[in-house]
Amino acid sequence: MTDESTLWLSGHLAEKIRAHGAETYPHECCGALLGRDSSELGGSDPEAQASTPGREILGLFPLVNRRDDSPRNRFSVTSEDVLAAEKEARAHGLDVVGWYHSHPDHPARPSEYDRDHAWPWYSYIIVSVQNGAAQEMTSWRLNDDRQEFSPEGIEIRHRAAV
Repeated sequence: MTDESTLWLSGHLAEKIRAHGAETYPHECCGALLGRDSSELGGSDPEAQASTPGREILGLFPLVNRRDDSPRNRFSVTSEDVLAAEKEARAHGLDVVGWYHSHPDHPARPSEYDRDHAWPWYSYIIVSVQNGAAQEMTSWRLNDDRQEFSPEGIEIRHRAAV
């Protein structure tokens, strides 16, 4: 990715991600991001959409961290979890466009483990949870060569969630 893209979500959904991270502390939380890419949003100005690549998050699908051995610094989901998230997204006319998780007592930056287990195209929101309180929230996309993440801006919008 060469240009920084933007992730749009409501303040309500941002707070739900933060609350999920605080609720599961000291373990990592995880969940799916349900939404659409800017090209699917039906805006009237295609040039504006092309110049500002973006993705709108319209719903969340919280998941259970299936990691037994180190849930404090790793998360895992099953194929059944992914299928359930995709089914929920389709039920609302949306797609699974990314994933979120928390970093207990660590910065909201992707780890090497995150890079090794991520896929290009998806958005990855990370919320830092320090001593049980949600802090910084960032979003990232893995580059096509899988060597590193690129930051994705987060813009809070006022819109009803799914």
